[in-house]
Amino acid sequence: MSELAPTPGQTVGPFFHYALPYDDGPRLSPLGAADSIRLHGRVYDGAGEPVPDALLEIRQADAAGRIARSEGSLRRDGRFTGWGRAATDSAGRYDFTTVEPAPAREGAAAYVAVTVFARGLLDRLFTRIYVPAPGLESDPVLGTLPDERRATLIAERDADGNLRHDIRLQGDRETVFLTFPGHDR
Repeated sequence: MSELAPTPGQTVGPFFHYALPYDDGPRLSPLGAADSIRLHGRVYDGAGEPVPDALLEIRQADAAGRIARSEGSLRRDGRFTGWGRAATDSAGRYDFTTVEPAPAREGAAAYVAVTVFARGLLDRLFTRIYVPAPGLESDPVLGTLPDERRATLIAERDADGNLRHDIRLQGDRETVFLTFPGHDR
C-alpha cells in the first residue's frame, strides 16, 4: 500500500457564490435614504489581480454608535441590523449600502468589522475598515500600528461622501488582518 501525502482539510471557496449571497445582503440601509452611504472597493490577491469570487461580511455600529443586538437576516423589516454580506463581481468589486458608523465606545474610532472569505484561504480573514476622521491614531488598534500599516485599514472618502476601501490579501500594501482568541489564522 502506498502512503498518501497530507492535504489541506478544506478551503473556504469558491463554492459560496452559489449559496450564500442573497439579493438584499449588501443593503443594510435602503438605497437613497438620507443617511445612507456607499461602502465600496475591490479585493486583490498577492499579485495585485482582482479576486472575482470573494465574499465579504460586515458588522458595524449605527450612526449613533449603537451596536444592534438582533442578528442580521434575510428579512430586515426596515430595521438596521448592522450586518451585511456581499460577493465580489468579476472585477473584484464589492458594494454595500449602509450608514456611516459612529464610534461604539469612548476612545475608539468608528469602523466596520469585515470578514473575508476567498478561494485558496484555509480560513476566513478578519479586518476593519475605519472611517477617515481626526484622531484615528488614538484608537486602541490603529495606535499600535506604524503609519504605513495603519493606512491599509482606513477608507478614503469619495467626492460624493461615500467610502472606498480596497482589501489586499497579501503582497505590496497587504491589508492588516486581525486575530482573535480561538480564531488564530
